[in-house]
Amino acid sequence: MTEITGPEALARVSELVEDIDITMLTTVDEDGHLVSRPMSTRQMDDAGDIWFFTAEDTEKVDEARRNHDVGLAYCDSKGMRYVSVAGTAEVVHDRAKMEELYSPSLDIWFADGLETPGIALLRVTPRVTEFWEPAKGKIAMAAGALKALVTHDTPDDTMDHGRITC
Repeated sequence: MTEITGPEALARVSELVEDIDITMLTTVDEDGHLVSRPMSTRQMDDAGDIWFFTAEDTEKVDEARRNHDVGLAYCDSKGMRYVSVAGTAEVVHDRAKMEELYSPSLDIWFADGLETPGIALLRVTPRVTEFWEPAKGKIAMAAGALKALVTHDTPDDTMDHGRITC
């Protein structure tokens, strides 16, 4: 397993999640159960924070306020890249940041745009990120899987697994 820390850690997390729009945000409900829902990533900024829009009157916001520990699960099935982010969440009311990140595609959820009552940002600050991606590219991985299928053997190391601590 690859271990990444220090200055290159944030760059690597950004590289892993930058082109995967939808993630599953996992929070803990008041009964202690894990609850996940899809969220559209708006940005991972230079400080490493990952930003989402949300309505303030939602269970996910209540859950994030009660227990700041959250998880993000990104999946790029075509690129065979999988990313798990453990971090802390905070609800933010920063009008300038909202203006920077808002796009008309969000009007589906926020009918009055940035004037929608209760609109807010959810900021997730990554602490530990794990990832899995093809070690030698998708074609080599597919060839290794096919070989393992034919030979009834365990596939060679076809996936890189790494852990990034921010």
